[in-house]
Amino acid sequence: SLSTKLAKRLQTIRGKKTQGEFARKLGISRSTLNLIESATQNTTLKTLEQLTKSLKCTIGDLFK
Repeated sequence: SLSTKLAKRLQTIRGKKTQGEFARKLGISRSTLNLIESATQNTTLKTLEQLTKSLKCTIGDLFK
C-alpha cells in the first residue's frame, strides 16, 4: 500500500536519527511521524507537502 511505502521510505531517510530529531527536521510532531512510520495514519496532503518541503524532494520521491 502507499502508506507502507511511505513508512519504509521515511524510515530509510531517517536512518539512525531518533524519531524526535527527524520530526523536528520535518516540521511535524514525533507522534505524527510515529503514526506515519507505522503506516497506521492516513497522511494528509498538507503533511505530504510539509515532508517534501523539508526534505527538498518531490512526492514521487517519497514513494520509491
